[in-house]
Amino acid sequence: MKEQNHLYISQLVIRAQENDSDAFAELYSITYNKVYNYACHYLHDTYLAQDAVQEVYISVLKNIGKLKDPLLFIAWLNQISFHICYDIVKLRNEKYGTIEDSILELFSDTHVYSNPESHAITKDVSKRLTAAIEQLPSLEKEVIILKYYNNMKLDDIASATDVSKSTVKRHLLAAENLLHTMMKE
Repeated sequence: MKEQNHLYISQLVIRAQENDSDAFAELYSITYNKVYNYACHYLHDTYLAQDAVQEVYISVLKNIGKLKDPLLFIAWLNQISFHICYDIVKLRNEKYGTIEDSILELFSDTHVYSNPESHAITKDVSKRLTAAIEQLPSLEKEVIILKYYNNMKLDDIASATDVSKSTVKRHLLAAENLLHTMMKE
């Protein structure tokens, strides 16, 4: 069934690449819920998710002609969704402070005479961890963010990234090992 669905979608992609607006509209209607749910999980904000979905489909419309293998449309769409959501979070963090900073503020002692050395160490570790995550390969970075920053379950991550649960586990383990190695250095 899933293979037939991918074949049907690939036929719609070919038609959309030939500027068939009905085919693009059908691609949109078939994939909208998945993209929206992914954005909601990733961003934790329905309004931002709606903005993300709009950006995703604008990007798809602009770039669908560049997709060489129409059978890979869903994977391509997932990748676009991830990058747009990631960029939105990154922009929001630059504007309002990073996730790590807001979490650390909840647990830190705000008293003037609190231990500045341990606060600086914690902040340094957080910055190094963020930089290490940035260096991870795309799927590893995605599963780490979804698991630890968005508190998603493995089944939800598998659904959002359109890969199996075992693939998610494998990439999560690889990402954790890479991060462990990078943080030692």
